Amino acid sequence: MNTTEFGLLGEEQRSNWIRLRTMILLRWVAIIGQIAAITAAQRMYNLQLELGLCYLVVGTSVVGNLVAIFIFPENKRLSEAENFMMMMFDLLQLCVLLFLTGGLNNPFSLLVLGPVTISASVLSLRSTVTLGLTAMVLVSLMVFYHFPLRTDEGFVLRIPDIFVYGQWVAILIALSFLSAYSRRIAREMNSMSDALAATQMALARAQKLNDLGGVVAAAAHELGTPLATIKLTSSELADDLDDHPELSDLKDDALLIREQADRCRDILRSMGRAGKDDLHMRRAPLIEVIREAAEPHQDRGKDILIENGPGPGGEFNPPQILRRPEVIHGLRNLVQNAVDFARATVWIEAMWTDEVVSIRILDDGRGFPPQLIGRIGDPFMRRRRSDADRRARPEYEGMGLGLFIAKTLLERSGAELSFANGSDPYAPMTAPGNPGGAIVEVVWPRAKIVVKMPPGTPLGENQRFDH
Repeated sequence: MNTTEFGLLGEEQRSNWIRLRTMILLRWVAIIGQIAAITAAQRMYNLQLELGLCYLVVGTSVVGNLVAIFIFPENKRLSEAENFMMMMFDLLQLCVLLFLTGGLNNPFSLLVLGPVTISASVLSLRSTVTLGLTAMVLVSLMVFYHFPLRTDEGFVLRIPDIFVYGQWVAILIALSFLSAYSRRIAREMNSMSDALAATQMALARAQKLNDLGGVVAAAAHELGTPLATIKLTSSELADDLDDHPELSDLKDDALLIREQADRCRDILRSMGRAGKDDLHMRRAPLIEVIREAAEPHQDRGKDILIENGPGPGGEFNPPQILRRPEVIHGLRNLVQNAVDFARATVWIEAMWTDEVVSIRILDDGRGFPPQLIGRIGDPFMRRRRSDADRRARPEYEGMGLGLFIAKTLLERSGAELSFANGSDPYAPMTAPGNPGGAIVEVVWPRAKIVVKMPPGTPLGENQRFDH
């Protein structure tokens, strides 16, 4: 299962979410802060600054904001390139202002971290690396080239060289660390958001298919009366035409109408049986739910063996469980994963006791990579594929999304999942047909999944199920 199936967003698409108005507001805040800092440095601390050049640099930001306000609509969303250009402009403007006000001797030099950290959260890797390298080069140049800070008596204000170099190293480390940290956190949050959206879409799709049966049943019920009227009328018309041999063609037409009405009745009756949306269709024996989940993968060239039986203290007959869409869809994804990696056979073992209901899915493949077992269930978990993997499974584009969806859906139903290997994945593989590959176990507390029915309860009439 891959992201394109659900239409999930990439980095460049996500960067288009940022509004121009948001960037303009942030820039106004920066402009007010820069003017306040320049004014305070001159009037409160009597520093001799290149005021003309400083205000010219700040003025470029003002002009840029005014142009953006009057040219573009308020609801404009910035593209990846436009976001990059705006952040690059802000970085260059800030570095020029620092160059005019003491370079790294200026305590506000730490603000160069802002544009790069923000870009790491919203822009692509290429844009972030470009901004980061640009910031590092400009900060390095300011170590040696800058306008000094002078008091009104002409004294130069500067910190010792060792602190300047320490500030330089600290900023370079902070640029690297904060950018990587922000990017990693943003990617994990975006991945989780995308994966949860895909889970909701998968569940909604399964629910729609399940609800379609109710629509079919309702249609069959509503169309029954007019079809009965058509049949009755055509039968009476055919009987009346028995006394008129010259109208035999009309009689044949009437009989044909009755025959087709009977055919429509039979079709609607079968559709109604398949799609009846009542309480009885909301539960099924455990083994039947497993078969329904595994059915789409029966013809993929692998044997799927289903075994079931009671555990210690369990009743002999398999329990009736809820046919919830998330249960079926989650089990189906686990079976798909097992079939993808199995060499010949997949085993599905169901067991129940008075306390729990469990399902184990095993295969005879290589098993889970040991270093990834603890991370199974995380969305978009990537692993470099070997050439042998590509030859064996060229269509597979595994990113962990299928397992994440399965884990999320099944945990929503009250289950706990565990992942393990049946043998040492580094040892020589056993012969096909032996369950030595991956093992996935799904365990529900019995009360979460089993339908409570007193012994001997008759089925009775079908009851409508209200959503």
